[in-house]
Amino acid sequence: MNTPNTPNTPQNTVSSNVAPKAGQAATPVVASAAQGKNLLDTAVAKGSFGTFAKAVEQAGLTDTLRGIGPFTVFAPTDAAFAKLPAGKLNTLMKPESKAELASILKYHVLAGRKSVADMSKWEAAKTVNGQSAPIKMTEGKFSIDGARITEGDIASSNGVIHGIDQVILPKTVNA
Repeated sequence: MNTPNTPNTPQNTVSSNVAPKAGQAATPVVASAAQGKNLLDTAVAKGSFGTFAKAVEQAGLTDTLRGIGPFTVFAPTDAAFAKLPAGKLNTLMKPESKAELASILKYHVLAGRKSVADMSKWEAAKTVNGQSAPIKMTEGKFSIDGARITEGDIASSNGVIHGIDQVILPKTVNA
């Protein structure tokens, strides 16, 4: 029986979802391996999360993702944002849509530092916006509410990022 994540359980290391090569020992990725970069700066440095970073800024969540944490962020790639219906991203980035954008982004965040390996124990994850998102394994890949993890366990000083292939929308937000 899978159990939900426990957001208040501290975890000082995250493990990579990449198996070591023959003859190599598996080495946990320590949060300090991100050279002190916080979640937002780590996302920007990766190069494929520019739209996510702009959305975080527009939603007023910059200080949160640069704060103490720890958090687990399921960050949609730039390609994932491009899959939104025509005009949806532009609408969300308007000042009058700030609350909706913040709610959507909070649906991509969990409290605590959770690796891909941790997800194997869950059926759902409680997000920072208060809703649960279903976790599934399909064809050897994990997904959260239908968004596949394309790159997992990206360490930062205040959490971990998992790149996903689509923007996930909480139940109260329509595409």
